Amino acid sequence: MFRVAPERFDEMVATALDEIPAPLAEAMENVVVTVEEWPTRQQAARTNGLLLGLYEGVPLTRRGPISYSGVAPDRITIFSGSLSSLARDEDDLAARVRVTVLHEVGHYFGMTDERLHEMGWA
Repeated sequence: MFRVAPERFDEMVATALDEIPAPLAEAMENVVVTVEEWPTRQQAARTNGLLLGLYEGVPLTRRGPISYSGVAPDRITIFSGSLSSLARDEDDLAARVRVTVLHEVGHYFGMTDERLHEMGWA
């Protein structure tokens, strides 16, 4: 386990967001990225393992002009406690944060886990 101050963890998330390719970053709208220490019980129930991040919303590929109007923003949550529990040092934590952020952004764009693996985002 390796922990950093919350501000440093937020910087890692911001750095990862800055790595999103420009065409994708420009297409992102109505999505908020937050950091929580641990998932809620409801969020954790979505997986059999340790939840590192979670995309909640309607992927871009499923949105329509009528079905996706006036909705609350989609949400990407990055779990600092989960990621820190796996990290060996700051570089390892930063790498895990990067992959997790990009992975959840990929889900926002409707990418499958297989495609995310191909891109190195899983």
